[in-house]
Amino acid sequence: MTVVLIVILTLIAIFPFYAIAIFNKLIALRNRFENAFAQIDVQLKRRYDLIPNLVETAKGYMSHERETLEAVIAARNAAASGLAAAAANPSSAVAIRDLAGQEGALGAALGRLNVVMEAYPDLKANQNMMQLSEELTSTENKVAFARQAFNDQVMAYNTYKQSFPPVVVATIFGHGADATLLKFEDSAQIQAAPKVSF
Repeated sequence: MTVVLIVILTLIAIFPFYAIAIFNKLIALRNRFENAFAQIDVQLKRRYDLIPNLVETAKGYMSHERETLEAVIAARNAAASGLAAAAANPSSAVAIRDLAGQEGALGAALGRLNVVMEAYPDLKANQNMMQLSEELTSTENKVAFARQAFNDQVMAYNTYKQSFPPVVVATIFGHGADATLLKFEDSAQIQAAPKVSF
């Protein structure tokens, strides 16, 4: 009886320290995925800064393609505000899903712009346009890398939070909802050329 009482008292004495360790690990994992989102934020802002330059360069060659150029700018502005909302709270599933949707719309608008640009060989050969296109491609690669790093950190956080015993105390410490992965449109859908009619 005394041995059982000692074991129970020892477990009760150890539990607060174990709960503190779980809490600290949850905080560390949440901070990692929020930091990973900050890297996405940097790359997407760079992308958003490049797009107006791309459109401005294209304007001189594509004066009668005003709708396409305006659609790109509108999609860029919507994605930028979606990024601001997601950056304010990377833990918000709604903000992350909204950002993913707005990024998909921006990708589609840029795809339409690329299709239209094919009809303008002088524009494609323009040094500024080539440089901007190269920077945008490089930035797209960095966004993909940053998104993968973010999703890896979200997965690590969710996996730890859902495992036993952290699942028992995670909600008590305010870690009830899972973090949301940042998924852009299906890559096959992104690769497909948009239909443009004149």
